[in-house]
Amino acid sequence: MSALEPKNKIVPNCVPQQGNVAVSVKAVIPQNEANRIIDIIKEDVLALFSIDDVIRLFDVIISLFGLIIFLPLFLVIAFIIKISSHGPVIFAQKRVGKYDTDFILYKFRTMYAGSAQQGSLTIGKHDNRITSIGHFLRRYKLDELPQLYNVLKTEMSMVGPRPEVRKYVNLYNNAEKEILRVKPGITDYASILFRNENELLALHSEPEKHYIEKVMRAKIRINKKYANNRTLKNYFIIIFRTAISVFK
Repeated sequence: MSALEPKNKIVPNCVPQQGNVAVSVKAVIPQNEANRIIDIIKEDVLALFSIDDVIRLFDVIISLFGLIIFLPLFLVIAFIIKISSHGPVIFAQKRVGKYDTDFILYKFRTMYAGSAQQGSLTIGKHDNRITSIGHFLRRYKLDELPQLYNVLKTEMSMVGPRPEVRKYVNLYNNAEKEILRVKPGITDYASILFRNENELLALHSEPEKHYIEKVMRAKIRINKKYANNRTLKNYFIIIFRTAISVFK
């Protein structure tokens, strides 16, 4: 190629049109140059969306779809709760969310009315504060379904550290408060690993002390790893593993 020859060739394209010759000009760009341009465009597009934006999109899709699909199940659960024990269908409790702000978390009520005042931890596999239908709902995590509404309201994400009550968050040190930089979630790695937490606490003479000193600290360490490495891949892996753990 001559030094004077342009890098991107201009090639005339002659097309006959009813006796006349129409000449169009077409630029031929080298493949490596075309790939470089495509990569630049991709980077510019991706730069417009943060991981928060992408996860929020999937949160809205999944929560909205879930609320619609599970509506009949919601009604059945609500009816059984109402006829099986006295009290409201929905249990609402103040929890701590992103940036250390409080919000109201919703669950299907699984305990007898007023039981939460005796403590926020459930101890053992057969805590006598839990109703008969409550045991079933907790076993298959169905009591958490109303939190799809929290997700839709942007208070929670499908995946993120489980939100604690203020009582326990006040015990966090500065390093542990890092997990409050992300939205709390319906599920996380810690929830999967500690799915038998109630039975674990029952093995100790002072279950709340053990929870604060051991279990809570371990959960925070696990959740910090997710908070510092939030990717769409991890998001869906946690959702998938949670679904599998429910039926184990």
